[in-house]
Amino acid sequence: MAKLLLKLQRYFRRKPVRFFTLLALYLAAGSLVFLHSGFSGEPRVAGSPRSPAAAEGPGLQYLGVMQLSRGFKAAATIPAGGRRHGPWFRNTSREPSDRGKPRDNSGPRSRALRGRSGREKEEDRARYIGCYEDNTRQRTLRGMSFFDYKKMTVFRCQDNCAERGYLYAGLEFGAECYCGHKIQAPNASESECNMECKGERSNTCGGVNRLSVYRLELAQESARRYGSAIFRGCFRRPENVSIALPASQLMLNMSVDKCVDFCTEKEFPLAALAGTTCRCGFPSTLFPLHEREDEQLCAHKCAAEEFESCGSAEFLLVYQTQVQDNRCMDRRFLPSRAKQLVALASFPGAGNTWARHLIELATGFYTGSYYFDGSLYNKGFKGERDHWRSGRTICIKTHESGQKEIESFDSAILLIRNPYKALMAEFNRKYGGHIGFAAHAHWKGKEWPEFVANYAPWWATHTLDWLRFGKKVLVVHFEDLKRDLFVQLQRMVALLGVTACEDRLLCVEGQKDGNFKRSGLRKLEYDPYTPEMRKTIGAYIRTVDAALKLRNLSGVPEDYYPR
Repeated sequence: MAKLLLKLQRYFRRKPVRFFTLLALYLAAGSLVFLHSGFSGEPRVAGSPRSPAAAEGPGLQYLGVMQLSRGFKAAATIPAGGRRHGPWFRNTSREPSDRGKPRDNSGPRSRALRGRSGREKEEDRARYIGCYEDNTRQRTLRGMSFFDYKKMTVFRCQDNCAERGYLYAGLEFGAECYCGHKIQAPNASESECNMECKGERSNTCGGVNRLSVYRLELAQESARRYGSAIFRGCFRRPENVSIALPASQLMLNMSVDKCVDFCTEKEFPLAALAGTTCRCGFPSTLFPLHEREDEQLCAHKCAAEEFESCGSAEFLLVYQTQVQDNRCMDRRFLPSRAKQLVALASFPGAGNTWARHLIELATGFYTGSYYFDGSLYNKGFKGERDHWRSGRTICIKTHESGQKEIESFDSAILLIRNPYKALMAEFNRKYGGHIGFAAHAHWKGKEWPEFVANYAPWWATHTLDWLRFGKKVLVVHFEDLKRDLFVQLQRMVALLGVTACEDRLLCVEGQKDGNFKRSGLRKLEYDPYTPEMRKTIGAYIRTVDAALKLRNLSGVPEDYYPR
């Protein structure tokens, strides 16, 4: 025995790669055994979608994406006398096994049938109504939309649309979700909806310019009526009101809900209450929503609601409905190679992703990146995969601050943000993702002080380097962009050499948040900055302020200095 072990030892010394390969296989086998013994669930045979009820067991509701975590709990409920089966061996079906029968699951028709079977089992939540045509210029469902090229599922799309009160949810290209109150296209053949969902291959998520459409049976009536109408303000009636707000209806029993519902049904993003008349339309040069009036001028009681205001014939009370303004949603790559490379430069956490979203909507062209971020690509930033020198994108995101890197660009938009806000935003991104938050332990631990010590100097040197080495630099303050989006976006688009019509920029104002706005609900209950940190950062702010003024630019906004 000792001689055998000695021979093995000598062999593996001469062949270390084989030793590590065997070790990896051993660990992988152990992991499979552990998973097999710990997970209990129903087997899922290809081509036969699993019933939600069966997966959860009697008495448990179907929770969609929560099925996986439920599987481990189910294992603990098996009687002690029974044998626990892993998902590969357990068969709870009462029907005879079809394992021996040949099955072809590769064709598009088979996938469509498989998806249809799954749809029929989910009719308590949503009802599948068919495959419909779609095109990028005139969407079939014209409400909210979002993309996820990695994890899109039927349930996720339905859930997002139902939460916002829409009547229909449609999936396209395996990864795109569209919501709406009305289907505005003809049916297509079921075989044309043949693309698997990116996050759920057992279901079908439309096809190329084809939507798999569901009617949301459980979309709450209250959500449809009140859910997400946003108050925009009181405005003077435009001169050509019938052109500015083309749809109208007399409502003797006027209320905010009735007018919003009417305009939503007509697929308009604006609902304007004018006494007993409800008007609908889009933000436009005739009605830009830039000059708000005193709300008291619109304080006329509604006929149907005593405690609501319904405006008057001269002063309109305006709400934004759930309908998405699609005039600025089309995006593509540049038709010919760009002659100049334009940087969208910022310190991390200064709002670069948000600025990219605004530029793409305003110009209709994708933006690129000096880096590659898969999560951004999956959310619809398709220029993320292009090499930054490809010339196919309108501008290039970068956080670089070295002379060589800066001089490789012909011009730049330099986005500057309050360092106190930028540092916290980047810290949240680093430890919580693009729209997540750092944990309390990270703020209270050693990570935060180390982060500030390393990143605060970079905030200053980043701006100073771009001012020094940049060839043609347009400075935009994040705070000014939030406060006066229309004017600042005009400046940015002008530098990019694109002519964007005012109506398109007004459309951007209504879609300005995008998918990467971090919720303000989780704010720290304390100030993470120590007096020493503030003293150091304050010196950096004064340095940047002086550098901007030296170049005849406006200094940093006043709110950069703590009060």
